[in-house]
Amino acid sequence: MIFVLGIGGTFQIGFQVSMITYTSMHVKSFINETWLERYDSPIQSENLLLLWSFIVSIFGIGGILASMSSGYLSVKYGKKKCLMGNNLLMLVSALFLGFSRMARSFEMILIGRLLCGMSAGFALLLHPQYIGEISPKKLRGFGNSTTAVFWALGKSIGQVMGQRELLGSKSLWPMLMALGGIPALAQLVTLPFFPESPPYFLIHKGDEEGCMKAMNQLWGEGHHQVEIDEMLKEKSAMKNTKVMSILELLKEASFRWQLYTLISLSFTIQLSGINAVIYFYALDVLHTAGFDQDTISYMSLGIGFCELISAIFCTVIIDRCGRKVLLWCGYWIMAFLAAILTVTISLQDWFFWVPYCSLGLIIIYVSCFAIGPAGATSSVRVEIFDQSSRPPAFVIGGSLNWTGLFVIGMTFPFIVESLGPFCFLIFMGVLFISGISIYLFLPETKGKSVMEIREEFNKLNFRKKCVPDIEKNFTEDYTFCTKL
Repeated sequence: MIFVLGIGGTFQIGFQVSMITYTSMHVKSFINETWLERYDSPIQSENLLLLWSFIVSIFGIGGILASMSSGYLSVKYGKKKCLMGNNLLMLVSALFLGFSRMARSFEMILIGRLLCGMSAGFALLLHPQYIGEISPKKLRGFGNSTTAVFWALGKSIGQVMGQRELLGSKSLWPMLMALGGIPALAQLVTLPFFPESPPYFLIHKGDEEGCMKAMNQLWGEGHHQVEIDEMLKEKSAMKNTKVMSILELLKEASFRWQLYTLISLSFTIQLSGINAVIYFYALDVLHTAGFDQDTISYMSLGIGFCELISAIFCTVIIDRCGRKVLLWCGYWIMAFLAAILTVTISLQDWFFWVPYCSLGLIIIYVSCFAIGPAGATSSVRVEIFDQSSRPPAFVIGGSLNWTGLFVIGMTFPFIVESLGPFCFLIFMGVLFISGISIYLFLPETKGKSVMEIREEFNKLNFRKKCVPDIEKNFTEDYTFCTKL
């Protein structure tokens, strides 16, 4: 089920992020040809740049729209049905993108990219929640971290298929853009054979028999009473609130530090430099080292595979090392590497060997991100919220991620133009400060139930106040307080 969820989940986002790079030249040429056919004159360069910017950025707008509606839909229909409907959205998007050249319509690319962004927005929020809820506690870190693996796998597949020897050619680029429809179709066909998540059956539907059947199918026949008791405790704690709205979650004092953590993780991912800077400077460094364009294409593909291998390694160690250690250690190592990269990229024209040092640092930087923050962030975001707060929390986190992706995409070229390699200092500062905050304030979530994690956060949320005793609330109809 991890594989089925992955190919229609974060795989799609990674694929779309890398794929668009290999189609840019062909799409711009197609827009110019279509414009010439319609108006008997070539399109002005300013209008071409504007249209291309719309094609790139409308993907993020679709993601924001999906993020805002995902919480309501996932609670009403369940994550399984939402993912199946999401696959239909991706298939329609693939049809628009695949037939755009045949129809001589760049407007179809815009529509397809918007629908594709909406599908990716749903997948980004539903995939981690679903995988977190179907994973037994001892394998929860492994399950959650696979979202980063499929993200990296999507990037790598996009890079491979984007080579001009495959689908990155002038005649086959529409097929490359429509390729996301294949994993969507695969998930649509296979997902009905798997159950909805056990917590959804028990907590939202009150179906203990369905919950047990789902656990037996997912985890094997056995005695799962401990897991059911933990779900009942969680249900008891939320029996008067049910699923929160976004406003209720923002006002709820018992989730204040969980929200701080979510915002900090989202902010750090966007300003870690992994998407906006590393791949940009990797190409620049390779050009400076004297490699030709064909060689650069394959070497950048190698960087993508390093990220994939590192993400797979994260799934092996996350349940041994814990999430907290992977986060703060990863942030601080990346901050140190960012400082060195500032120096080596500034001096890459001085000595012939400096670009090779920069390239090695970039590979280590990408690997550190994949081994630590990438997988651990996915796991923490699922584990620090319960069933009542998780849907609105993911709406907030998803909206922040997509908005940040859009803003960084629009402003990053100007930042690079103004600061050059010194833009790494911004990322170094963000990573270092985030590492300190994670080290000081994030409780370790490894091997703990949702209620145990919530009790740990209550020590921060109610430092000198009455703390709701969640454990006793499971057996009594009232809440009592203890002084810390």
